[in-house]
Amino acid sequence: MEKYLSKLPSKEKEVHRKLHSQGSAPIIDQPLPVMEDKVLEQTPPIPAMEDHEVLEQTPPIEDILKFYFCSPQVQKHGVKDPKMGYVPIVLLFLFDLRYKFPLNLEAYLKIMDHNIMAAFVFYQLSTFALYALSHPFTVLVSTIFLIVLAKMYVVSRRADIFLVDFSCYKPIDALKCSHDTFIERSSLLGIFSEESLVFQRTILEKSGLGQSTYFPEAMWGLPPNPCMALAMTEIETVFFGAIDELLAKTGVKGSDIGILVVNSSLFNPVPSLCTLIINHYKMRNNILSYNLGGMGCSAGLISLDLAKRLLQVHPNSYALIVSTENITLNWYFGNKRSMLVSNCLFRMGAGAVLLSNRRADKHRAKYQLIHTVRTHKGNDDRGYKCAYQEEDLIGKVGVTLSKDLSTVAGEALKINLTTLGPFVLPMSERIQFFSNYVARKVLKMQIKPYMPDFRQAFEHFCIHAGGRAVLDKVERSLELSEKDLEPSRMTLYRFGNTSSSSLWYELAYSEAKGNIKRGHRVCQIAFGSGFKCNSAVWRAMRTIDPKKEKNPWVDEIDSFPFEISKS
Repeated sequence: MEKYLSKLPSKEKEVHRKLHSQGSAPIIDQPLPVMEDKVLEQTPPIPAMEDHEVLEQTPPIEDILKFYFCSPQVQKHGVKDPKMGYVPIVLLFLFDLRYKFPLNLEAYLKIMDHNIMAAFVFYQLSTFALYALSHPFTVLVSTIFLIVLAKMYVVSRRADIFLVDFSCYKPIDALKCSHDTFIERSSLLGIFSEESLVFQRTILEKSGLGQSTYFPEAMWGLPPNPCMALAMTEIETVFFGAIDELLAKTGVKGSDIGILVVNSSLFNPVPSLCTLIINHYKMRNNILSYNLGGMGCSAGLISLDLAKRLLQVHPNSYALIVSTENITLNWYFGNKRSMLVSNCLFRMGAGAVLLSNRRADKHRAKYQLIHTVRTHKGNDDRGYKCAYQEEDLIGKVGVTLSKDLSTVAGEALKINLTTLGPFVLPMSERIQFFSNYVARKVLKMQIKPYMPDFRQAFEHFCIHAGGRAVLDKVERSLELSEKDLEPSRMTLYRFGNTSSSSLWYELAYSEAKGNIKRGHRVCQIAFGSGFKCNSAVWRAMRTIDPKKEKNPWVDEIDSFPFEISKS
């Protein structure tokens, strides 16, 4: 060290010793080769300068790097020598001493006090560059490997799916249908026997439906006139009503939508319902459109799952989902009791949902989609036949709802939640469930199966409002409270079974009540023919203010919940 310092001017010697004693300026054992004394003697004295002049006259980084890489120590030892860790810290200082750039030591130290991070970054970059020069093949292979990994990550990373907003169609008051009106209109058809009319009244009274559900225009004629023209009128009314409201709320144009999924189980005209919407809103000619039919009341979540998968591979896109069931052409005009049940339960309605994978929509979206799980029991004969479209003995077409429906629904629900549970349940519930399973299946202990408490996983439940029997079965199976089932029961009471769109009326109910807070988790569960049970999990991105919402409940939400007789 003394040998090195002996070549320095006295003033800089003192400063260097002071820095070394404080540990702020490490000294390398072998100093870099110095230039000839003759050169040093010919070097003009360093003029005094202000700090800003020092910064302006600091040598360019290219010269510093050149000096660094040409240094004998660097070329000899490379980055493997521990001494090389000292080099970047004193690099500018040494460079100043060797080549006598107009940079005095005091100014240099002042600069370094405020640029520790810059020195560290310089060290990282310079040592990597040095290693690259020494081992070009290794660096090349490593770089290619990192690029491949980055590419795989980008490709495999699933895009976040956001629900920007949704809307539910609310028909006009003139289409409200009480129980008495329903029986009256049914009798005007001259088709149903007296026993069938009495049976339908009994079903209505036990169904959980209220006195203000809606029937389409075709059923209000004298006599009722269900025909293709009025069926199209119904579809256009509910579709355009729901979509117009949704586009108005979100500010999205029809031409902005890249994916369209429509589901209607029993009414599928030509051209398709997708084409009807595309034509009406003049959507783009390269839109991805899908028309789902015959998939029952769970088709809304099937559409959601399909849209999710499409959004994961089509970046920066909007997806529109429209769900409905046509009532006009799907009344059963016969007297078979198992087919008459659907006449009593299904009512007019539709839901429209706008999804997005655009990052720009994250801050205005209502919900983020977390999970979707689909369960299909079509391989079981009971499940396959529990909701089945067929002809009766006199050739009238209708949908038979078997007595096994609620039992099959419970079995499908169990399978679905067994799949969903590990993703959403807290660890304590998972451990209890697993312990119970091992005790029953492995140790053969005669104990009751443990049902996890899904209320610890979700703040809100939207169970398909298919009928009172189905809701009662789910309530018992999941050990839910009346409060948990309130959105479903109130939707069934106020709007009836609107098929695949019922889940969105239920979510709208929770929003209108002001129950949705930021971070809350919502579980939607739907059942449908096949037999299918599908579920979706959402997380609220923001607290929903009911005063700013426009949905079918806001004008009358203070009247709910309504006390429903269980007799």
